Amino acid sequence: MSQNIWREIWILAGIAIASLVLGLVTGRPFLIAAIGFGLYIFLTMRQLQRLHHWLLNRQQAEIPDAEGLWGDVFNEIRKLMKQTEHREDQLNEMLGRFQSAAAAMPDAMVILSEEGDIEWANPSAGRLFGIKYPRDAGTRLFNLLRDPDFIQYLQRGDYSELLEINSPENSETHVSIQVTPFGSLQKLVIGRDVTRLARLEQMRRHFVANVSHELRTPLAVLGGFVETLNGMDQIRMEELKKHLATMQEQTLRMQRLVDDLLMLSKLETAPPRTHDETVDVISLLAGLKEQAELLSGEQHHVITIEADRNLRLLGSRDELLSAFSNLINNAVRYTPAGGRIALRWSATPDGGANFTVSDTGVGVALEHIPHLTERFYRVDTARSRASGGTGLGLSIVKHVLLRHDARLDIESELGVGSSFTCYFPPARARRANQSVTGVA
Repeated sequence: MSQNIWREIWILAGIAIASLVLGLVTGRPFLIAAIGFGLYIFLTMRQLQRLHHWLLNRQQAEIPDAEGLWGDVFNEIRKLMKQTEHREDQLNEMLGRFQSAAAAMPDAMVILSEEGDIEWANPSAGRLFGIKYPRDAGTRLFNLLRDPDFIQYLQRGDYSELLEINSPENSETHVSIQVTPFGSLQKLVIGRDVTRLARLEQMRRHFVANVSHELRTPLAVLGGFVETLNGMDQIRMEELKKHLATMQEQTLRMQRLVDDLLMLSKLETAPPRTHDETVDVISLLAGLKEQAELLSGEQHHVITIEADRNLRLLGSRDELLSAFSNLINNAVRYTPAGGRIALRWSATPDGGANFTVSDTGVGVALEHIPHLTERFYRVDTARSRASGGTGLGLSIVKHVLLRHDARLDIESELGVGSSFTCYFPPARARRANQSVTGVA
């Protein structure tokens, strides 16, 4: 036992002994004992009254001071109060960190009571669900988020699978919802913006459908010819050569499609380049001009080059070759016989570089221009296939330019022609000690 408890025992023993001695002297021992113990009880009740007063007014009053056993009681209460305050500070700090982290999260977070009322929500809940805290605190979630699928999902109680709905704030935003029960029948509703994933999934479906469609025609042609040849008892050499030429054309078409798909996949999945080379664009264009003239064949397009021989480009020669050849080949395919195609390589006023392919072709209507770099997008499907196009060329150009910090500018007018310009920033342009000349 502590020293103060022994003190209280000695006080009680002293009162008893004093009452006995004084009682023998006065002849009234019970009266003397009653007075002594009554005084002790009064002092004890006084300390209880002080403790009771503090408990009722502990927000304003301080813990009373005392000596002896009551002093120990008050000191222990004081220690407990300090420990409680320290725990509250820790909890408040943790709660503040949690709220700060939740506020910074891009995902919407809503805490619901057992009845489905909103108890708390982070700022992202306003962007995805239209829920503003503390304005909507105490409101039923069903009154704000009235999507029938969500209401059925929440009432069903089976949250093993995620639910995807359109955001009530923006119908084009797709939100994936996950509900997690916790605590005393409370629920945590988490909403994640999956618009990009939904668009990627849609693009994947369209991509598979387009590839399947592009391969179906040549495969059907090849299958038809094989079936025809297999059913013929006698084959004339002229007919055989004709059929084989058509089969070879369809095979080459599929080969071009596969090559373009592989190139596009390589550009999309390859990591950013860490080492670039200085590309001599003049020699690159000279080779591409010869290839374009072979592609032109009997159409006799007039192809010219106007280039700054002092200008080089920092990047990947193979990727730039693919991008530039696609632009030039498109110009050949969509320019009528005898038309002009101009290749220009020049510096820009800001220190960058431009590569431009201009033609006097059929042109493109204004509403089609924003979609030209999409996969398999064709303005004239029949003409594109007839000319050997895969619908992936400008998509390859876009990805090559992105990997070179560049952009593609398109200008076109129906019946007049088109101009495709690749702009490269100053960080990609390099100078050599040569004069500026033109090559025709």
